[in-house]
Amino acid sequence: MRKIIQFVFLCFSTVLFAQQQTVTYSINPAVFEETQSITITINGSSVNEATWGVTNNALYLWAWSFDINDSNILDCPTNGTWDNSSETNRLTYNSGNDTYTMTITPTTFYNRTNIGRIGFLVKAKNGNGDKKSQDILSEVGAFQMSLLSPTENSLTIINSGTNVSIVAQNTGGNATYAVTANGTPITCSTAATSFFTCGDTNVTSTKVYQVSATIGTTTISKRFTVIVNPGTISSALPTGMEDGINYNASDATTATLVLNAPFKDFVYVAGSFNNWQPTTAYAMRKDPTTGKFWLTLTGLTPGQAYTYQYWVCDVTSRPANSPAVVKTADPFSTLVLSPFDDPEIQSLGVFPNLPQYPTGQEREVTVLQTGSSTLFSYNWSSASANFQKPQKKDLNIYEVLVRDFDANRTYQDLINRIDYFKNLKVNAIQLMPVMEFEGNMSWGYNTVYHMALDKRYGPPTKLKEFVDLCHQNGIAVILDIALNHAFGRSPLVRMWMQDADNDGWADAVATTTENPYVNQYATHSYSVGSDLNHFREPDNLTNTYVVRTIRHWIQEYKIDGFRWDLTKGFTNQCTSGDETCTNGYRSDRVAKLKWYADKQWEIDPNFLVIFEHLGTGGSYTEEVEWANYNRNGNTGGIMQWRKMTDPYAELLKGNFSDITGVAESTNRFIGYAESHDEERVGYKALNEAGQTQGNLAKVHTRMAAMGSVLFLVPGPKMNWHFGELGMTNSLWTCNAGNVSYSNPDCKLDTKPQPQWTNNWMADANRLNVYNTWSRLMDLKASQNVFENGSYSWNISNTGRPRLDVWTSTTSTANLSYVIVLTNFSDATYNAVGGFPYAGTWANLMDNSTFNVTNVNMAISIEPGGFRVFGNQPALSNSSFDVMQFIELAPNPATTSFMVNAEVKNVTLYTLTGQLVKSFENLSINQSYSIEELSKGMYIAKIEAANGLSKTVKLIKE
Repeated sequence: MRKIIQFVFLCFSTVLFAQQQTVTYSINPAVFEETQSITITINGSSVNEATWGVTNNALYLWAWSFDINDSNILDCPTNGTWDNSSETNRLTYNSGNDTYTMTITPTTFYNRTNIGRIGFLVKAKNGNGDKKSQDILSEVGAFQMSLLSPTENSLTIINSGTNVSIVAQNTGGNATYAVTANGTPITCSTAATSFFTCGDTNVTSTKVYQVSATIGTTTISKRFTVIVNPGTISSALPTGMEDGINYNASDATTATLVLNAPFKDFVYVAGSFNNWQPTTAYAMRKDPTTGKFWLTLTGLTPGQAYTYQYWVCDVTSRPANSPAVVKTADPFSTLVLSPFDDPEIQSLGVFPNLPQYPTGQEREVTVLQTGSSTLFSYNWSSASANFQKPQKKDLNIYEVLVRDFDANRTYQDLINRIDYFKNLKVNAIQLMPVMEFEGNMSWGYNTVYHMALDKRYGPPTKLKEFVDLCHQNGIAVILDIALNHAFGRSPLVRMWMQDADNDGWADAVATTTENPYVNQYATHSYSVGSDLNHFREPDNLTNTYVVRTIRHWIQEYKIDGFRWDLTKGFTNQCTSGDETCTNGYRSDRVAKLKWYADKQWEIDPNFLVIFEHLGTGGSYTEEVEWANYNRNGNTGGIMQWRKMTDPYAELLKGNFSDITGVAESTNRFIGYAESHDEERVGYKALNEAGQTQGNLAKVHTRMAAMGSVLFLVPGPKMNWHFGELGMTNSLWTCNAGNVSYSNPDCKLDTKPQPQWTNNWMADANRLNVYNTWSRLMDLKASQNVFENGSYSWNISNTGRPRLDVWTSTTSTANLSYVIVLTNFSDATYNAVGGFPYAGTWANLMDNSTFNVTNVNMAISIEPGGFRVFGNQPALSNSSFDVMQFIELAPNPATTSFMVNAEVKNVTLYTLTGQLVKSFENLSINQSYSIEELSKGMYIAKIEAANGLSKTVKLIKE
């Protein structure tokens, strides 16, 4: 299929594969030339628009074309994107006869000439979720040629010495035929004919044949391949070789390829180094001890990017519906090229110097490049060599989907925003999966090559630059990794796939029982893609694959941690529909994931290991056991995700909420109010019944306060991107900006970028959330009391939870007692201070001090407000300048401005120093008028209660 399907899936959700609709259609005229106008008609009764969530008869063509030789496939330039078709390709609905039509001229519509065949399908504007028809193909021109035997693009295995018979026919008159084998002409009849036969005798080597038919100045060519069975070429595997590419450190002109393909008879290596026409010299040797296939390539040019793939062949005891020949890239690829995804990547320019996909080939190919200067070469700074990861309890993790972080959807976007992360005081950034996935717009969980970087976000050097820059700024980088499963393009699936309809893709039951990597059916209740088998003994190839993947990302990219997706799938003790079994205590899962954790710590004793388990019952017992797994003392201990979305949403709305579960006694549960998989708490607060419904300013005020009882709770914490800017856009926001939970489900859609396009950093209310959370995260990560203290909750007063954290209940010279008071209500709250002793205390949000004479003194807290008190100021003014975050907005202003924090004074001066206006005791969420001032630029002096001040420019328009 030419289209790019985004097979992206939700963590911990059962995935149902939608069946494509088969539409009926006509093309008029049926036989046409590329410069001739044609009308495509779709029978409306054959389209069930409701199942695709289509309204107003909005159906679209997704189109592509082949050149006259049935290669060089190009997308129609007006397609748009799979999740947002261009209006140019919208079909016209004709209510009188219930049809959809479009009239096109192929050369104009496809913007090319020498078209041999056109292809298209019908889809909803957003095609995610398989909202599409079958592929429709139509030949172009009265002159057509077809191969009858062997068929076009076929792969036929023969024994050495076999004769090959070629049969072809054409329309449009008699044609002159010619045949080449591996580029060399073979003797055939040159008489013009519409029915052609030819033979190649005593074929002893694999050959790629091209059959060409010519009428006048038009030539059509078709290809097929015959593969000679070389028999078993037994030869010992050189020592020290691993699966995949083995580079020779002392000889950059050679590389050794190793493939472990049990139950397969022989394998050829086809690539740019043999013009994709492998002779017997490129038949892989087979190690008699391990059964692995291997081949050493010689004569390579250092620095040159080569491409190759394996032709994996099976002739004995082949399972039913299993192809005799499968073309696939190396499962241990670190960079692959794709005929499906790369054209868009090339056009976007997001991967400079990306090698071209080889013309005339199919399926993914692996990139091989020897020498010291390669696509992966990067000079790491000393910061990465000496990077010290944050302690687990100090972690402030920022979860990011590169695709939706900024408009260009690249690593460069993250690099450009490093100050944004640094000022927010996060100390770890967690990237959703960046391994090679199907399509170019995905959450990344539809992984196909776990060791290869997906190219859509940029080249390997850019990810390395981002990691290095993070390390220079004290920020760890964690990768989300989906090793529970693989998707259909993966060699782990393809080499043992079932393909009953012979279309080159795996069937619904994707694999045979021979597959040493993949279970034929999922052995847990969360079936996603093809379920990897982590327990097949005695030769556990999946374990080898996983450990190699772990090592690659740690050593090659200096990654600091993994968040393991869907860990409940790491069991072979259940069936696909058994939820009770999957959520029970599974001994094989516990042992296997401990073993994988050990493998990570063997490489890096301080590696951050995180599981997305979200356990209940027995599976929660597993989480506690993993959290307490102290193989290496403090460097051991596996962290777990702790979802708290609903409790924090209820807290924002002013309802009773038990948020105490955000942490757990092991201090290795990563508490969060939001993640990529849960609805935004701000959206829930703004749209659901409660005190904040419909009041955006109130939501933002309370979101700032929410941080005090989230980030200051001891233990690691996480924030999903843009929660810190008061994001209230639904996770189910469609790329068009509307919200839809079904028909279509827009959860996986690419998201609009209002945080940048609308300059949210200039919005006082949103900036207040950012600055408040920054201060809170800085406190948590920098102060020992949160690292080693005890803590207690009081949630009995609805909407007014209290948090105490302490290392001492008596007076000390350091910060040893912290009190957090909150007021998620609409009324002023006179809270009982509850100080453990009298004396000088500090407001830790600005380091101002005050005297406590009565430990139960009343603390007045405004609606939606909070207080964080400590027995000592947390940091000196030199190490933390709270003023850096205080801003006036909007700026430029027209009639008034707001300030994003409570300040003592704002004084306005002209550029010559003349005082024109002053304001005292300013509050957030309140406008201050400057309507009477003349247009121009002013100097604003902002003074805080602690005596600190700053000056900014304020423009009056």
